[in-house]
Amino acid sequence: MYLLQERLIFFPQPMQQAQRELIERRSAAKSIFLESPEGVRLHAWYFAGSPLILYFGGNAEDVSGMIDDAERRAPGVGWLLVDYRGYGSSEGEPSEAALTADAAAWHDHALKTLKARKIYLFGRSLGSGVAVHLASERPVAGVVLVAPFDSMIEVAKRHYPYLPVKWMLRHRFDSAKLAPHIGAPLLCIAASRDEVIPALHARKLYDAWGGPKRWVEIEGAGHNSTDGAPVFWQSIKAFLQEY
Repeated sequence: MYLLQERLIFFPQPMQQAQRELIERRSAAKSIFLESPEGVRLHAWYFAGSPLILYFGGNAEDVSGMIDDAERRAPGVGWLLVDYRGYGSSEGEPSEAALTADAAAWHDHALKTLKARKIYLFGRSLGSGVAVHLASERPVAGVVLVAPFDSMIEVAKRHYPYLPVKWMLRHRFDSAKLAPHIGAPLLCIAASRDEVIPALHARKLYDAWGGPKRWVEIEGAGHNSTDGAPVFWQSIKAFLQEY
């Protein structure tokens, strides 16, 4: 379990070049690349607009699946849909250290190169850990978290109660530890029937948050079915307008 933990946490969804080119032809999304300090080629899908939302997906998510919603649900808003290392068109191997460092690099790229004046973070499931870490390091206008967790250790304890996960886990994503020191506004969206990350984990993170916050729990929704509820996009739009 210790040696194979990366396979239990990360499920890369690589994309072939032909598929990427097809998406570019069929949508307004632009494929952009960034090189990490150690020479790893990183990829993201970009929509110009203001404000700009940096999107960090779930552990088995192909973020290109957000392109349609980005175009239809939030017209005029800019998006940067980030491919983790090993996901989409990004090179390398995923890890907590790599994902959080890359997130900071994308944020800085958005400011310096894309000239974003107002940046929000959007983290889903695993991506909530990436977004919270980035919010603790960079000033942002707000943070949207969907099906987030307090820490990977607490979630792992629930799924593997017979293992000493506290000592085994290398990728801890301890969001609850960082949350009290973050002053950015938070929109926390939880699913009442989340079988992967029960809502109580989201609630612990929410309670620990240091800035203004809003809680939305979608009744009857599971881990992967939050987006279908009308309140999902309604609450996100209202949050962007307020902050």
